[in-house]
Amino acid sequence: MAEQPKPISPLKNFLAGGFGGVCLVFVGHPLDTVKVRLQTQPPSLPGQPPMYSGTIDCFRKTLIREIQASSGETKYAGPLDCAKKLFQESGIRGIYKGTVLTLMRDVPASGMYFMTYEWLKNIFTPEGKSVSELSAPRILVAGGIAGIFNWAVAIPPDVLKSRFQTAPPGKYPNGFRDVLRELIRDEGITSLYKGFNAVMIRAFPANAACFLGFEVAMKFLNWATPNL
Repeated sequence: MAEQPKPISPLKNFLAGGFGGVCLVFVGHPLDTVKVRLQTQPPSLPGQPPMYSGTIDCFRKTLIREIQASSGETKYAGPLDCAKKLFQESGIRGIYKGTVLTLMRDVPASGMYFMTYEWLKNIFTPEGKSVSELSAPRILVAGGIAGIFNWAVAIPPDVLKSRFQTAPPGKYPNGFRDVLRELIRDEGITSLYKGFNAVMIRAFPANAACFLGFEVAMKFLNWATPNL
């Protein structure tokens, strides 16, 4: 008799997915900071060089700036302090600023992300084998490529989101339409792909780590708690 497939455990998926997210942040966060800095840098004045000449220059200047700022006064003492001050300044809308743009980024990008990952897992699975038996290197490749496809879709709305969220209150009364209009008018259509290099350098290792972390955690949970 053929072996019956194991029932899906929502709790195991939740825990394994959380561990995968930790792996993604651990590997990708430094370049995520660089990405946001590149996306939100103001356009350079005529005859003046840009604030950052590229990904490496942004990384170097960010590192120097953070070292210098560590001994000075900071605007926010941490995430809770930031949330409290945002609420005091703008109410609940301040905390959810950029939600529409986040959805515009994450809905199509996440669809592309998981579609690509599952498609590649099936391609990489040898004939007669189960997808659950896929080797770690193949999981890394599938997850990394899925991350690249994810960000290929996500970059333009991500640039708009970063600009909108970091803008002073009232600068863009019509939301993302004003951001889009200003960016294309002042910096051209290529401005929607600011931070492209940082994103793509980050995408493969960070998302490879995410899916490998998920799969490893799921196997561990199935071994440690088979009846959960």
